[in-house]
Amino acid sequence: MKTVYAFLADGVEEVEALMVIDLLKRTKKLNVVMVSVKEELMVEGSHGIKFFADKNMDEVDFDMGDCIFLPGGAVGTENLANCRELTEQIIKYNEQGKWLTAICAAPSVYGRLGLLKDKKATSYPTFAEQMNCKEYGGAVVTDGNYITAKGLGVALELGLEMISQLVDEATSGMVADQIQYI
Repeated sequence: MKTVYAFLADGVEEVEALMVIDLLKRTKKLNVVMVSVKEELMVEGSHGIKFFADKNMDEVDFDMGDCIFLPGGAVGTENLANCRELTEQIIKYNEQGKWLTAICAAPSVYGRLGLLKDKKATSYPTFAEQMNCKEYGGAVVTDGNYITAKGLGVALELGLEMISQLVDEATSGMVADQIQYI
């Protein structure tokens, strides 16, 4: 069973995080761990909604992971980008060809690290200049070990694409049917 680490920081866009996490958990074929980038497990989203991560950074064995997922939100993205341990692990995951996924503002973390130079990618439009990618645009874009998404409006599609890539198309279709996605 593959493990997805979903990183949460204060200021995260709640629906982007929880929509994708919910869909991945529905597969029952992925181990999804919500990780707080601060000591506290409680995270406050960009709209004041509070929820709890499963673990904090100190409790994660990054070697056991197969995918990093970064949800957006402008403030949340800055908090993720400022977490040195996370950015170091992102670079290691890239070197190992492990999955790196993000939505909205968060793909800019990969862009600022210089990891998208040879990739097609997307983000929330106001972050386009920070992407530093080969080709920019689209709703949900998969290129190599990267899956990026434009914003909240395509969070569902991002989750289904992650399932297609991390598990298989049939499981993605099964989850789409369960949630009545047409």
